[in-house]
This record gives sequence, structure tokens and C-alpha cells, in this order.
Amino acid sequence: MFEALPVPHGLVRFGVAPDHPEVKNVINTFDEVAENPNFTFIGNTSVGTYVTPGSKKADLEISELRPHYDAILLSYGAHEDRLLGVPNEQSLKGVMAARSFVGFYNGLPSEQGLEVDLSQSETAVVIGQGNVALDVARILLSPLDELKKTDLTEKTIRILEKSRVKHVHVIGRRGPLEVAFTAKELREMLHLPNTTFHMDQDLLASEMERAGKTLDRPRKRLMGLLEKGIKESKPDQPKSWSLQFLRSPLGFTGTDESSGSQLKAIELGINRLEGENNSRKAVATGAKESLECGLAFRSIGYKSVGIQGVPFDERKGVVPNMDGKVLDAEQNIVPGLYASGWLKRGPIGVIATTMADAYQTADTIIADWTIGKPMLTADSTPKEGCKSLLELLHSKGHRTVSYKDWKKIEQKEFDLGAKVGKPREKFLTVEEMLKVLD
Repeated sequence: MFEALPVPHGLVRFGVAPDHPEVKNVINTFDEVAENPNFTFIGNTSVGTYVTPGSKKADLEISELRPHYDAILLSYGAHEDRLLGVPNEQSLKGVMAARSFVGFYNGLPSEQGLEVDLSQSETAVVIGQGNVALDVARILLSPLDELKKTDLTEKTIRILEKSRVKHVHVIGRRGPLEVAFTAKELREMLHLPNTTFHMDQDLLASEMERAGKTLDRPRKRLMGLLEKGIKESKPDQPKSWSLQFLRSPLGFTGTDESSGSQLKAIELGINRLEGENNSRKAVATGAKESLECGLAFRSIGYKSVGIQGVPFDERKGVVPNMDGKVLDAEQNIVPGLYASGWLKRGPIGVIATTMADAYQTADTIIADWTIGKPMLTADSTPKEGCKSLLELLHSKGHRTVSYKDWKKIEQKEFDLGAKVGKPREKFLTVEEMLKVLD
């Protein structure tokens, strides 16, 4: 397993919210796999240079791996966020990707340069209505004493100590029936202490009436939670959050005309819904409104990026595949090349979804191998795998990190966390991680 960072676990470490430690228990399963003598972890080693112009050259290219393996599984996820494509979303202070903020507070090294200032405004907007959007809203509104007990980075805690944010609006372009968040995340938001919940009760009632018996059980449960949340919400609490529907961002305005000024407001277009229940589209009515805010988080999805030497569907943002078997531009199977996870089917679903997907690809690889299908190279000579690649990397003076090394880094994080009453204190830079091993 090749990993660009010195530490494993990807989104489990850098994406799962700090106040969801139970979700991170899947790491125990990963540790069990790592104990298998047939498994080798090679950290601090990037594979495949991204096709995006200006991308840093990878430590190894796919072409360098091919001669040493029978099969390669691509599972590098979706690390870029989708843009709204509206004026000033990348030029104003206070407007950022939810993905970047999540990476920042979870200690992802590449996001530690993000400028996060929560002291400029009492009002924040999150654009998008998925689980990540609610994660961001919850971190902004949760009692700091509770967050201090999690593995949220100390750097983030210091920023939250200066936060003035009291009101968070979570905005979606369609209606209540189209929200992408799940019941668990909604329930947590509705139970936030000293926080009022606002939502258009009439809209919810009319949407539920219109849907009638077509609602499936999970959606019905979600709508029931929203109903209950509206009824039980205590008014006049010091903090609040709202769900706002039928709104599309048209642009952001700053405190002045200069690039880099502070966000002042977001202009929203008002929509109506057209179409049948499961395929309704938001259509602009032409009406607009302005919402004052000093913070805005874009949370409308992630996207994968292609790497050199691997087929990639730019429109769908995935590696084209059939049950995990990579396909070329002519839809022919590329022998020995496989994909799993968000790179395979797009950035949707939770850990359990991705796990089921990974099992499918693993079954495909085993089936191909068992029936003797062609793999990466035409010859059937035994491949040396990572042994010769490690020799190549070390001959270049490149430093690799083993799973044993990672466990040393992790133990140091545990020790640092214990001193301040936290599960761990994450290292925020690659240099800090590697220093533990010196």
C-alpha cells in the first residue's frame, strides 16, 4: 500500500469529524490487516503525478510500478472540491471550501496554510446540505469544552476560542425532500445545547403532503425529525442554525471592491422545483435576496483528479470501470488495473458504502486471478513487488515510512494528547511526523 503522507487512514483520519470517535473504530480493522505478513505499507511516497497543470511530480509513476506487480488497485479518492462558479468565491477572505476547513481542523498537512478567522462575524453560511455541511455547522456551534475532549487540533481550538459565530445558515438549492444529510447528523444538530433551530414549517408540510406515500422509510424518518425539531426548538437561545431551501448562490460581495477584502454578504437566487418526485430540478424564478455574513463554506461535493498513465473520465470525475476493472477510452478492459472507492463511483456514501464497494473490487481481482485472466504484464514470471521499488526509492535518497514507523508516530500523538486530556494531538506537518522517527 502506497500512501503519499507518512500516516495512513485517509479520510478516517482527516475527514471524519473529531466528535465522531466511534466512526474511527474502523482503524482497528486496518491495524489487523497491517499485521498480516503479506501486507506492506509504504508511506511518505506519492504515486502518479496529477494531470492538473502545475502538479508536483510524484515519487513514483504508475509506469514504474507496472513491471513489479501483477495488479494495481487505484483508491486515491476525491481530494478536490467542486466550485460554485460565481463571482468572488475565490477572492474574498472568509469564503472557503468546507473540504479545506474539515482538513484544517482535522490536521491535514496540506490545509494548515488555510486562513481561518472566526472573529469577523456572528453569521456563517454553509452552501450545501450534506453530512459535511452539518459537520462544519456543528463544529462552529458546539460547546468548546466538549470539543476540547476530542482530537480536534490545538491550533483549531485556539481559533474557536476567538470565534464570534453564533448563527449558521445551511443553504440548499432544492427542497427538504432532497437534503443529502443523514438522520444521525441531523439529530446531533437538533440536540446542540443553547441553540435554536429555524426552518420553514409550511414548506416542510406542503412538501410532505405532495410526496404522500412515495417517501421511503429513511426519508420519512428524516422528515419526521425535521418536524419534531421545529416543534421542540426553544426560541431565543444565544445561538441558532437554520435550514434554508430553494436558494442558489449568485455571488459574494466584500466590504469593499478590492480583491482580498472581507466577505460581507452572499447574493442568493430564489428557485422553484420542477419535475417528478425523484428527479426534481431547481429552476430560477428571477427573484433574489441578499444575506449578510462574514463566513461562507462551499460544500457542494468533491471531485477526483486524473493521474498520468491512467484513463480518466473528466465529465464524471471518475476512473472509467466495470465492477472495478479499469476501462480505456474505447471501453476495453485494461488488464491488471483496478479502482475502488470514490475514484471508482464518485464521492458519495459513508464508510460502510465504500467498504462494500471495496469488497466488490477485491472479489473482482480474486476472480480474475483465479481464472487466469491477463494481468499487468504479459509474462508470468514472479514479480518482486515492493522489494525492488523500495531499493529504487532509497537509491534516489527518498525516505519511506513503514507501518511500524507509523505506529511510533501514532504513539507520540497519543502521549501528547494525554497531557491535555485528548485522545491524541496530531502532528500538523510532514516534517513533524518524520522527526519522530529520527
